[in-house]
Amino acid sequence: MLDVFLPQSCVGCGRAGARCCAGCAAEMAAAPARRLPRPSPPGLPDCWSATSYERAARRAILAYKERGAVALAGVLAQVLAFTVLTALAGTGGGWARGPFAVVPVPSAKRASRGRGHDPMGRLAGLVTRHLAAAGLPAEPWTALSQARRVSDQAGLSSTQRVANLAGSLCVPRSVKSPPAPSVLLLDDIVTTGASLAEAARALRAAGVRVPLAVTVAATRRRS
Repeated sequence: MLDVFLPQSCVGCGRAGARCCAGCAAEMAAAPARRLPRPSPPGLPDCWSATSYERAARRAILAYKERGAVALAGVLAQVLAFTVLTALAGTGGGWARGPFAVVPVPSAKRASRGRGHDPMGRLAGLVTRHLAAAGLPAEPWTALSQARRVSDQAGLSSTQRVANLAGSLCVPRSVKSPPAPSVLLLDDIVTTGASLAEAARALRAAGVRVPLAVTVAATRRRS
């Protein structure tokens, strides 16, 4: 309701108008590339992101996830879909010529309740539509659920994050069978890669391949 009645400005640069102006949207989609964390956790799929976690991308992700700016979903989904297409072109992506599923990495249940929406679930649905419009046989599959509670990841090292998340995700028996033999994983940010590696482990345990993970942004790792 606030978005309807109050003057709008771009979350990236503050310019009056759209919630994400054309310039900031272009900045986020300007440099999709393989961005693997170093060191990478065991089981991490090939990982591509649209950009680094800074400037417009950082502000847009925070506004969308934490401040309920769901109007940004369209722009972020376009950025993700473009990154997927770039990754497939850059790697050959033969597995994507047949049907594949688009699976979001879920937030912790308490985080979803606090935010009042499912950020990655919404983006996965929109990304699937963009990929289907581009002629790719993509289907959404909300497969992953929290198997147990985890501690807050803030301040944890890469090794600690892997231990914290080990066994935290699963594909429940109540979930329908995989719609395709391969899965494209989606998340907002890759930092250490622990979340994506755990999601890939749970999906492989359900009998599917996980050749690629795509995120909006990747953090710059510092020693």
